[in-house]
Amino acid sequence: MIHYICKYTPIELFAGFGQKAAVLDFPKPRYDHSDEVMHGNICGFGKSVLEAVLGGDVKQIVLMNCCDVIRRVYDILSKSGCCDFLYMMDLPHVCNDCQSERFALEMKKFIKEYESFSGIPFNSTLIKSNFAPLKEEPKEPFLVLCGNRTEGTLVKELKEKMPLPVIDCTCVSGRNISIPKQDPFNMSEYAKSLLSQFPCMRMETRKQRRQIFENPYLRGVIYHTVKFCDYYSLDFRETQKCCPWPIMKLETDWTLQSSGQIRTRIEAFCETLEAGKEQKTKMNENGTLFVGIDSGSTSTDAVLIDRNGRILSSVILPTGRGAQKSAKNALESVLHKAGVSFSEIASIVSTGYGRTNTGLNNESITEISCHAKGGHFLYPPVRTIIDIGGQDCKVIRLDAEGAVTGFLMNDKCAAGTGRFLEMVAKALGMSLDELSHAGLSWKEDITITNTCTVFAESEIVSLVAQNCSVNDIVHGLEVSISSRIATQVRSAGGTPPYMLTGGVAQNQGVVKAISEALGAEIFICKEAQICGAFGAALFAAEL
Repeated sequence: MIHYICKYTPIELFAGFGQKAAVLDFPKPRYDHSDEVMHGNICGFGKSVLEAVLGGDVKQIVLMNCCDVIRRVYDILSKSGCCDFLYMMDLPHVCNDCQSERFALEMKKFIKEYESFSGIPFNSTLIKSNFAPLKEEPKEPFLVLCGNRTEGTLVKELKEKMPLPVIDCTCVSGRNISIPKQDPFNMSEYAKSLLSQFPCMRMETRKQRRQIFENPYLRGVIYHTVKFCDYYSLDFRETQKCCPWPIMKLETDWTLQSSGQIRTRIEAFCETLEAGKEQKTKMNENGTLFVGIDSGSTSTDAVLIDRNGRILSSVILPTGRGAQKSAKNALESVLHKAGVSFSEIASIVSTGYGRTNTGLNNESITEISCHAKGGHFLYPPVRTIIDIGGQDCKVIRLDAEGAVTGFLMNDKCAAGTGRFLEMVAKALGMSLDELSHAGLSWKEDITITNTCTVFAESEIVSLVAQNCSVNDIVHGLEVSISSRIATQVRSAGGTPPYMLTGGVAQNQGVVKAISEALGAEIFICKEAQICGAFGAALFAAEL
């Protein structure tokens, strides 16, 4: 078994030695071995390759010099002695006759190296049976998965949940090689076929990457990037400009820890495509009232409305240890507050991270769609909603009818969220209400370099020790937070009018700082913190 990581790898040659090819695309729960030998701020995929080999899972591997990280991985592995067979191939940057000949020579070198290692003579007659059939252009509506390499479990989830077939054009899965017609086997023809595939970002000529967006059957784009991979982060911005279809960006760090956020993004994209699950029926056909429950990380909110969308009551309760118990308490509280009974409820829709675990709802809908629904109802002119919740920040773009046209979520970072501000207030010995106003009266402009929840506390303590004014410290934090959020808004393609939802909308200093960073007014409504639950209730009224 020979492992490989790149679609340009000549894996068909492996059959000439009686060997099977296996793509190395599995993430690891931890990167203990790789962190010992390589800097932590490299892409998670590079770490996964190191971990697989250093941990003994991979004994033979062929690498391509596709980026600096893989070159460093090769350097480390070549000194480690952990591999029985380790080989790095030099990949040309362009596809032409000259480079095809050069690549053919590279493959011949590999054959000699493996013959020397294994003692098995290369048999070219075994190769052709190892070619997979060419993939044809789709002739029905489809979605395309492009960008950086995508691990297998994520691809599987996308194909299972998306309402249309997903064509995978990422690093390894986008492999498509024609069988050389000449006999005996022509290495130059084979090399040219390899280099003619859908180009990765390493190739100089990448026009073909744009041509797929012109396919008349394309209905949406899923763009995956790996954290710290500059190639594909830049390409995503260019793709945004030229792609006329709905597009979703998924950025992962090649670990298994982001399943909740990834699931939310996938389901929200399905809802954006207007081809999600079949709607369920009302729980009570005689009911005239509707409930939305937002099961979040910090609070569980519930809103009760009538058929006209009028809010009859709402509650915001701390989220306890279980989504089901917290949702039940919120439902009972909102009914009691309005003085109505459960028998009057026609339907319930849940949203938020715990939406599928409340055990109460007719339907669960992502918070992205619910904030869009509620925000548009409360402020029809809105084109960009910035939802800052307990542990994440979402930027949601809307059209004139309130439909979601795009969204972007922060990834695995609580900086600027409700939990971050709670930590800041605690470190400064203030209440959240005091923190909300403190930064409005500042004198000295202090720059806060860390908005990381973990490291910001140390910086705050250091500034306090330097006798810096608390108001100045809070203002510096607000400017740092607003800069981060403004960058996220611009990355998502957000445009005014802007609306801020979530609990952080109550923080006047943060709102002012974000408004200044964006250079535009931000609409804040009194229902900002319950906007997601309100949107869920509006969806419940449509069942």
